[in-house]
Amino acid sequence: MSSIDELLTRGVAEVLIEADLRRKLAGTRPLRLKQGFDPTKPDMHIGHAVGLRKLRKFQDLGHQVVLIVGDWTAQIGDPSGRDETRPPLTAEIVRANAETYMQQFFKVVDRECTEVRFQSEWFGTFDLSKALKLAGSFTLAQMLQHETFRKRYEEGGKLTILELMYPMLQGYDSVMVNPDVEFGGTDQKFNNLAGRELMAQAGMVPQDIFLVPLIPGTDGRKMGKSFNNTIDILMPPFEMYSKVLSMSDDVLPLYFEVLTDIDLTEVAAIRQAIADGSANPMDFKMRLAREIVTQFHSAAEAPAAEAEWIKRFRERELPTDIPEHVITAPTNIVDLMIASSLAASKSEARRLIDGGGVRVAGEKVSGYDLLLNLGTPVVVQVGRRKFVRVRGA
Repeated sequence: MSSIDELLTRGVAEVLIEADLRRKLAGTRPLRLKQGFDPTKPDMHIGHAVGLRKLRKFQDLGHQVVLIVGDWTAQIGDPSGRDETRPPLTAEIVRANAETYMQQFFKVVDRECTEVRFQSEWFGTFDLSKALKLAGSFTLAQMLQHETFRKRYEEGGKLTILELMYPMLQGYDSVMVNPDVEFGGTDQKFNNLAGRELMAQAGMVPQDIFLVPLIPGTDGRKMGKSFNNTIDILMPPFEMYSKVLSMSDDVLPLYFEVLTDIDLTEVAAIRQAIADGSANPMDFKMRLAREIVTQFHSAAEAPAAEAEWIKRFRERELPTDIPEHVITAPTNIVDLMIASSLAASKSEARRLIDGGGVRVAGEKVSGYDLLLNLGTPVVVQVGRRKFVRVRGA
């Protein structure tokens, strides 16, 4: 497989129009690669990195990334995949999120080969006449081809005109920066097509579209903040390593394909070994976890995270960095868990105890009335990752 073939097929969901993009790549002119993000939250996760890694590989071939910071559309909220409207954000929150977001973006993408553009450059002076002209570029029938819009409309849910404007505004970004290709996840296809349509209406060469898959999170659903199932780019090495090991076996081949550079023949072998049970999936998970920690932290921190995980969960030793909680009087285990942030409420603490997930000095707690006294310090453990050392004042 040629390098261009692999670039356009490995970890790729769809390319529109692939023949046009191949023709552009065969030329000598550096391509402009548009990637937009709405800084609605400050953290990126490794699902975002799937597309960022593709952008970096295009950069390594000499092409230019145009990063669009959606400081206007973030205040609307991307309706893709959402069954309800998103609460609006202030410009100050969006700007603060964007600063953090870009720090993470450039952990993968080469800053020197990236042009950063804020939507406020053109939407800051976008008057009513321009907005009405943009709105007239699409029909309601076209907008209802958007699966989320159509579903909400047919079910009688709330669907605002403001939300209908979102794909148009994202598409208008393409008119302003004139990209050759727009990158996004599969949930962005409609918005990317809006960019193609507006560019064609403006007499420009329409952008091609490069879509990458949405990877599953730690619970098997699409990785996303709303599901609390993400592996965040800024997550500490040990936590990142542990989260990868908590993934189900069946996602491993996809993760190796989209988040590592190992040869595709080896990815195929991993897929076969998992399918026929000829290898222990945990060995693959540990390798994948090392690869991911190395990528987002360093080659030195990956084996250190692995050694810590082995010590905690294979050898059943305690971690070396247990936080302390000081008590001044005998304290009930439920109250102690809340005071030391091991549980958010009494009901959660009781549920954890009922589930057998709470240990004191290595012994499982079976009731709510256990008292921790002021004598010898003891370690309280909740689940596999939460620890606190309790001692008297």
